[in-house]
Amino acid sequence: MINAVNDQPPGARRAAGDGVYDVVVIGAGAAGLSAALVLGRARRTVAVIDGGEPRNAPASHMHGFLSRDGLAPATLLELGRAEISRYGVRLIQGRVDRIDHGYYVRMAGGPTLKARRVLVATGLRDELPDIPGVRERWGKDLLHCPYCHAYEVRDRPLAVLGSHPGSVHQALLLRAWSDDVAFFPHTLKLTAQDRERLEARGLRIIEGEIRHLVIDDDRLQGIELTDGRHIPRAAAFLVPRMVPQDELLTRLGCDKDDDGWVTVDRTGRTGIAGVWAAGNIIDPCAQVITAAGLGSTAAFAINTDLLDEDVDRAVEQHRATARGDGR
Repeated sequence: MINAVNDQPPGARRAAGDGVYDVVVIGAGAAGLSAALVLGRARRTVAVIDGGEPRNAPASHMHGFLSRDGLAPATLLELGRAEISRYGVRLIQGRVDRIDHGYYVRMAGGPTLKARRVLVATGLRDELPDIPGVRERWGKDLLHCPYCHAYEVRDRPLAVLGSHPGSVHQALLLRAWSDDVAFFPHTLKLTAQDRERLEARGLRIIEGEIRHLVIDDDRLQGIELTDGRHIPRAAAFLVPRMVPQDELLTRLGCDKDDDGWVTVDRTGRTGIAGVWAAGNIIDPCAQVITAAGLGSTAAFAINTDLLDEDVDRAVEQHRATARGDGR
């Protein structure tokens, strides 16, 4: 079911009366909403399609966003939706099945939106290791980004789960927030260099496979290994496998780099004319504030591209008028 959350407010420049939006933004996270804000203020007709599944929904607080540090992620999105509504941006709840060439955005079980340009900001999904307790504690006291969450668990006994090749770097980084960081290789094969760097940094390496996370009273208490050992820990970190939700782009034929991410220029422009991407769908390391900046950058580029098209049409009409052919 698709619900229009807001209509064009009084004073909006114009609605998409011909059924064509200047821009359709797919994804209503920080990147998509920031882009919509810039484009709405540029007096473009914009629709934002919100699938309602933000990546950071499990997190209670968001950090590192200047003037919004500590804000709940859901509150940020609520504020963003209210802001874009003031500029006539239409917010639609629903999912997109596909984008057809010609910028037809086809909704699942709903209408098809025609756009002049499309911005895809559908983010990524985190694939977690199959360790009991991981899903239950994800975003609570099992964390991912040290820059986002390590300060809140500073000086406590921390664990890093060897779930990803990037886990060693994560452990080395976390040593700045705690003197007691234990690295659990689990099934990760450490090189001699990895071991030397971890030990030199003052981290303990706890050998053995992880059986489960020990949870009591809705809190992480420690890590239990398959040999029965229990290592008390107050919080844990892991690097998930980050998978871009880029099916809409790949179906259009967008190119990917060797790591499997859609290639874009510095503004987020893909290899398909008229299609941009922004946020975690193109940058897995982007924090919320970074994703918002990527959305804003894409919006400037999209508006410039639309302006060039508008001017070309105006020049053509001007020349036709000058010739007197009325076209």
